[in-house]
Amino acid sequence: MIGYIKGNVISYNETTVLLENNGIGYEILCSASVQKKLIDQKSGEVYTYLAVREDGISLYGFSTIEEKNMFLKLITVSGVGPKSGIAILSAIDISSLATMIATEDVKGLSKIKGLGKKTAERIILELREKVEASYYEGEKPNKKVEDSQEDQDAIIALMSLGFTKTECAKAVKEAKENGAKTIEQIIAYSIKHIK
Repeated sequence: MIGYIKGNVISYNETTVLLENNGIGYEILCSASVQKKLIDQKSGEVYTYLAVREDGISLYGFSTIEEKNMFLKLITVSGVGPKSGIAILSAIDISSLATMIATEDVKGLSKIKGLGKKTAERIILELREKVEASYYEGEKPNKKVEDSQEDQDAIIALMSLGFTKTECAKAVKEAKENGAKTIEQIIAYSIKHIK
């Protein structure tokens, strides 16, 4: 399994970047933001996912582990394949996507090109349930988190990106102490500062 590649950009088109590493060129399908970053820097690194299907093998690239984790969650949803997953990540950043899933924003998700209302509802239903199940494993969150629905939604959204419950709770608390008020601000701050 190829999980990470670092190299120089040899060529690119609308959807792929050809990244050279030790004399081998890897054709990688990336989200728009990852592709722009690689092209601008003429080199870079990506975390990858190798999709093997009957009609071919494709390599997908992500700038962070969190973006890859969100992609892996998206493609578990019925009707969302790897190409759709990349299209979603091209249209919206992962903090906004996590917020939409946590707050059940079907209308916002449905605005993403190529994503219908039914698929948006499935994404929210299937991913929110998984995130909540992992969130409540083991001990219940402390009283302070339970008292705030906004904090709880932020923690659930962050956990959907692969962070632990403890990391998320700490990051949300820190975000609020640093002036983050809305769930979007809390999640954006937490993703940048989570440890």
